[in-house]
Amino acid sequence: MTSLSAPSHPIHWLQHGGQRLGLIPGLGGSVAAWQRDAGQGLVDIWRPWAGAADLYTTASFPLVPWSNRIGQGGFSHAGTHHPMRPNRAGEPYPIHGDGWLQPWVIHQPRHDTLELHLESSHFDGNPYHYRALQRFVLRDDGMDQLLEVTHLGPGSLPYGLGQHPAFLRTPNARLHAQVEGVWLSGADPMPTGFTTLFPAGWDPRSGMEVSGSLIDNAYAGWSGQAHVDWPEHALRLHMRDPAVVARGRNDGFCLLYRPAEGPHFCFEPVTHPIDAFHMEGRPGLQVLETGQTLRLAVEWRFESLGQ
Repeated sequence: MTSLSAPSHPIHWLQHGGQRLGLIPGLGGSVAAWQRDAGQGLVDIWRPWAGAADLYTTASFPLVPWSNRIGQGGFSHAGTHHPMRPNRAGEPYPIHGDGWLQPWVIHQPRHDTLELHLESSHFDGNPYHYRALQRFVLRDDGMDQLLEVTHLGPGSLPYGLGQHPAFLRTPNARLHAQVEGVWLSGADPMPTGFTTLFPAGWDPRSGMEVSGSLIDNAYAGWSGQAHVDWPEHALRLHMRDPAVVARGRNDGFCLLYRPAEGPHFCFEPVTHPIDAFHMEGRPGLQVLETGQTLRLAVEWRFESLGQ
């Protein structure tokens, strides 16, 4: 592992299996770059970080101890109301947890592995006290990525996790994912209702364009498997959540952010939908007692496409 100087935070690099992974522990435990040697030099898999302090410009960042937005000024649990403040400029709701807003500590336990560690205690006045771990393992055929959180505070709290990778968008790129339906949303964008009737261009089951009108919505009934095709690079990238696949119930959740413009889109494996804190049954959220742990594993695998 080597460390290079970036405009505001050092990047820690890991090279193995024909890949190069750069992490930025001081910037929310985010990813600066994930690149693969395609035989004619390194090719970016995720959008590379350009050095800005905004994590929304990184290649990926962790969502912990919840994913996406919490509405209504906070949430109640076990008879206690927990107020939550907005945590991003221009965003009216607290979003994506607080792990992305704090520096992490980096550690390399093996030649093919990097880990990031964080202990967070009531950041910005929120109720969460937890320990988090990220582990990245480069393999010859891809990468294994783990995010886990352990509740350290007294009593219990609902937890959720997610990953926020930004994929490069090319003219012919396609996203494939088996899902049951999508939550529609208002202008917030907070969910207003669930439907199995996909709006035009929103159905990823047979492959959908990653360019088009804005989508910033959660999908449910995900099988735990998806792939992105880049015909221009003769490359397919498989994503697999082994816990969802093992359950065999197609009960996973994922989010799609497809901006109308720009060089990237985001397909996010998450453990719960947007504002699950205020949905009936709190789908996907896990109540953790002191010392209990929630994990989200993602397996990334490369496949070459015939030309």
